[in-house]
Amino acid sequence: MKQRRIHQAWIVAGATFLTLIAAAAFRSTTSVLYMPIEMEFGWNRVTTSGAVALNILIYGLTAPFAAVLMNRFGAKRVATAALLLIAAGTAMTTVMVYPWELYLDWGVLVGVGTGCLALVFGSQVANSWFVKHRGLITGIFSAAYATGQLLFLPFIAQTANSVGWRSATWIVTVFCLILVPIFALTFKNAPTPPNGPYGGTADDIIAKPPVRVSDNFKAMRGAVRKPAFWALAATFFVCGWTTNGLIGAHFIPAAHDHGMPTNLAADLLAVVGIFDFIGTILSGWLTDRFNAAYLLVAYYGLRGLALFTVPFVLGPDVKPPMLFFIVFYGLDWIATVPPTVELCRRYFGLQNSALVYGWVFASHMIGAALASGFAGWIRQYQGDYFIAWITAAVLCLVAAGYALTMRKAPKLA
Repeated sequence: MKQRRIHQAWIVAGATFLTLIAAAAFRSTTSVLYMPIEMEFGWNRVTTSGAVALNILIYGLTAPFAAVLMNRFGAKRVATAALLLIAAGTAMTTVMVYPWELYLDWGVLVGVGTGCLALVFGSQVANSWFVKHRGLITGIFSAAYATGQLLFLPFIAQTANSVGWRSATWIVTVFCLILVPIFALTFKNAPTPPNGPYGGTADDIIAKPPVRVSDNFKAMRGAVRKPAFWALAATFFVCGWTTNGLIGAHFIPAAHDHGMPTNLAADLLAVVGIFDFIGTILSGWLTDRFNAAYLLVAYYGLRGLALFTVPFVLGPDVKPPMLFFIVFYGLDWIATVPPTVELCRRYFGLQNSALVYGWVFASHMIGAALASGFAGWIRQYQGDYFIAWITAAVLCLVAAGYALTMRKAPKLA
């Protein structure tokens, strides 16, 4: 009986991991499609980065309500619908003519779809299916972003340059459509008695949180009364600003500004994905063993120092300082997720942690959206990204200091 329980938990984890990769596949697409889309339609960086900013914003704001929908209708139904939305949104860009269509396809349709497959989904699966190694499994789910980046980014960049950006877009569409039946056959919403989650028993099956939208806002009103919520939201805001919004959306065009070929820049971002995979899983392992707040202090502080170096290491070739930045930044890329999720559990309890984390994650993506738009505006009107890099570095150092306020988090009940 025990062996069957463990087996089911890991099958569900595998299905979740693949589904999170689908959202990451779209992220890999946008950064390499800026320039070919701008060249074909005559649009500028403000237009294209604005569509990505809208996508990131809707992605983040969808997450808290996706948690409610998953509790009410089941994660399986919501995630399946999300895969179809991503497929539809990416496919429709191949026939667009006007900027508003890019905003509708990338921003709204794919934004809602990826928002339903955000790390809130992964957090909910980890809470429901795992008692033992929750931090580690959260790290593995977080590493799905790196895996998608590693698998898709070089291939999409090569396809866009050799065949065209529309063919590159179809790669994401087809992957999502193939994944739909696989996910539907292998995913299960929660353990059912007498079975329990991995490392526990049927007594460890957590009760469903409130399923009404009004109850979501009620949980939010309770959360905002705690200083820890604002510390988690503010630090995760900076995380989004410095990852998805800045490096994820603008590293390739910034490297191209310094004379680096697009394919080479895409390969470097894929290398970030390799080390992100290692760093995020390691972070999950560390979260199971050390104070999560101190981990955040280290992650944000080191990330800030790394960002200060970016304007000085970018160039047409890959030299040792650039390679060091890629490796170092990769290890730190989404390492903040496991300790942030753990602190949500400790401050707000297992039952409500996914809902609260949904709002914390929304703050992450608001930061990413603002960074995407801000960096695009800086590049358009200043001619380079220098101010964007320095602003991000300073924000990281502020976040490192703020994370110290959570060092006395309560123990998980």
